[in-house]
Formats: sequence, C-alpha cells, structure tokens
Amino acid sequence: MSKNPIKLLLSTAIVSLGLLPSLAQAQQQPLVTDAQVAAMVEALRQAAPQTKKPNDGFYSEWQVKPETLKGWSRTCLKKELTPAEFENNPAIARQVVSCITRRELNNQLSATRNNEIASVRGAACWWMTGSYKGCDKGFTAEYVQKVVRFYQQQRSKPTT
Repeated sequence: MSKNPIKLLLSTAIVSLGLLPSLAQAQQQPLVTDAQVAAMVEALRQAAPQTKKPNDGFYSEWQVKPETLKGWSRTCLKKELTPAEFENNPAIARQVVSCITRRELNNQLSATRNNEIASVRGAACWWMTGSYKGCDKGFTAEYVQKVVRFYQQQRSKPTT
C-alpha cells in the first residue's frame, strides 16, 4: 500500500511536467489579434478629445500627454521621444500607441476572460483616466462609449 501514494505522486508529476511546455506556449501567445489592436488604435484616435486650442499640451492625433509619452516610448522603443518627435512622426506615434494598446488589451482580455467589448471598455477607461474602472458616468463614460462604438465600426469592416 505504501507504493500506491508514491506511484500516484510520480504519475501526477509526470503528467504535470508533460503539460508545462504547452501551458508555457499558450501563455506566450498574445491574446489580442493585430486586427483588434488596429481597431482599438483607430478608435482611440477617432475618440480623442479635440480641445481646438493650439499648444494645448497634448500630442499627436491620440492627444497624449508629454509625461505619458516618455514612459511609453521607453517601454515600446527603448528610447525616450520628445513630444515634437512624437507629434511630427505619425508612424512612430502609431507604433507607440499600438504597443501600449496591445499591452492594455491583453491585460484586459485576461482580466475579463476574453470578453472583447468589456476589454475595450476597460482599456478605454485606462487610456483616459489611468484606471480600468470608474468610467460609468459623465465625460469619461461618454468617451468610453465613443471608443467602443468606433472600435465596433472598425471591427465590422472587411479585412484587406
């Protein structure tokens, strides 16, 4: 009888070790697709509040704050961009925004158990406020709804 618990323990360990490579591979695969990232990036661009003030302190079509830009560019490009570099190079701006959007959508897809629209809502709230929750009334709620609407429009377009 003393051998049975050991055999069971060894069998469990062997089965578990056999599953580890497939679990590690599943964790490495991004949850969010390129199409989802592209749709979210475009939705954020379309929903960006326009102050209509020159030199309002926000940069690019996504209306990013300079202090936010520094961290994002370090994370995504491994170098810090100036607001002027970000503002004057739409391709670099889109690259940085896409990188951060991918990260945040992945975080939200994990948190919402792959609920795409809840993930978009959470990421849009975070984009505006720095928090995934609390955008259920006022200006932030309107902004999040706008992002969701633009996102759904982008996702419904045929892919080319």
